[in-house]
Amino acid sequence: MGRSRRTLPEELLLLALDPATGTTAQPQSLDLGLAGAQLVELALAGRIAPDGDRIAVVMPRPTGDPTLDSALELLRRRGSPVRAVHWIGGPRLGLRQTYLSHLERCGMVHAVAGQMCGVLPTTRYQATDTAISREIRARLDSAIRTGVPPDPRTAALAALAHAVGLGKHLYPGNEGRSSRSRLRDLIRHDPMGGLVAHAVMDVQNGASAQPRRGAVAPGRQPAVQMPSRRGGMARAAAH
Repeated sequence: MGRSRRTLPEELLLLALDPATGTTAQPQSLDLGLAGAQLVELALAGRIAPDGDRIAVVMPRPTGDPTLDSALELLRRRGSPVRAVHWIGGPRLGLRQTYLSHLERCGMVHAVAGQMCGVLPTTRYQATDTAISREIRARLDSAIRTGVPPDPRTAALAALAHAVGLGKHLYPGNEGRSSRSRLRDLIRHDPMGGLVAHAVMDVQNGASAQPRRGAVAPGRQPAVQMPSRRGGMARAAAH
């Protein structure tokens, strides 16, 4: 995978960066979103594919991106498809900081050291090239404004932004209500992005270990094969 294209985790993180404070919006759910964005990026690269509510490795060849390849190798080691909700809900310690450090090395952000209450050291991150952030935001705005089905990458980014709660950050107040609604609706334009976004929301809602309404009984085939929020996640199995 060439480095001329920004990955979805990078774009999601840049969207979440608050230019005024240098902090990330929705930090807890953002960590889940970054793990989900890795899955979508790997799917776009042809390395994984949805298998019902699970994720299957279809090509274990490295992408050339160390962080993505680490996730791909972990998926490969599972030996069998893993439920998206289990993968996203797993421990992802340091993932946000890994991507912030990467963006800093690439010159897209710079770290600003500070202190909280005059004692605790803090680090804020400011975008160094606001044109990049504006371009990412413009893609979402265009998809929302025109109603034209976006490309899979933009559709997945919209789905993830909605799933982690960035809607109120990007389109605040009553005046942004319709835009937030359309952002949510974009989730339907990319099956993989939709599967991952719903898994992110399920983890936040504590539903990862619960049987899904309309779950498919063992030995029966679901009526619809498209990943969906009613896609029939069975009770969690130990991994």
